[in-house]
Amino acid sequence: MDISFLVEYGVVLVVLVVLEGLLAADNAMVMAVMVRELPHEKQKKALFYGLLGAFILRFGALFAISLLANIWQVQAVGAAYLVFLALHFLVRKYVVKKAEVHEKEQKASPNFWWTVVKVELSDLAFAIDSILAGVAFAITLTPTGWATIGGMDIGQFVVVFLGGFIGVVIMRFAANGFIKLLAARPGLETGAFLIVGWVGVKLAVITLCHERVGVLPHDVAHSTLWTMIFWAVMICIAVSAWFFSGKEAVKKNKSKNFSQ
Repeated sequence: MDISFLVEYGVVLVVLVVLEGLLAADNAMVMAVMVRELPHEKQKKALFYGLLGAFILRFGALFAISLLANIWQVQAVGAAYLVFLALHFLVRKYVVKKAEVHEKEQKASPNFWWTVVKVELSDLAFAIDSILAGVAFAITLTPTGWATIGGMDIGQFVVVFLGGFIGVVIMRFAANGFIKLLAARPGLETGAFLIVGWVGVKLAVITLCHERVGVLPHDVAHSTLWTMIFWAVMICIAVSAWFFSGKEAVKKNKSKNFSQ
């Protein structure tokens, strides 16, 4: 086999892995928030089953890529749900009385398998763009001519499949990291939900730019300006949340020392 052939495929695979890694950051945060209310011993299990299902959905999505391109409804539902999740948390924490919130949380604990389903659907909503981008990269590769899978050359299919698989693995460890961070600094929870809401806005923009919707120009969602705005706001939320959660932790420690 020609070495240039292997280099060509290797470079595209590396690009896809980097792309998945960048896209996995906000997805992992959303997943961490989704499983956070489960008992500690069930959080990792929910992520495992959720991402196992997500992996199967991604694999199936490669076969249905021509149909997937037109399913803007998935992104619309995902956007609406993430924005609702953020607003619901903010209202519950800052508007509803804390005693009432605590009482409600005591009565109803989150359903484990419903949480798993939400993790799977969240990944599918996020994965649409990365799968389409992966296929767009892969079809530029020189076909191997060995066989075809799902309408693609087997070599091209394997490259996209491996990129998606590595992306799921990255999300698994990133989500665990976010869970531990939220446990260590509870004040970050507000920032986490603000990020979830902002990611919902991102999905909403992608939906509005879809050719079947056409509310915004198609290029806006992937423009340099919008990308810079999105990440600038993400960084501002993260830095502010870290700063204020640090102050909150100091206040709690002082109050504990004072009471002792």
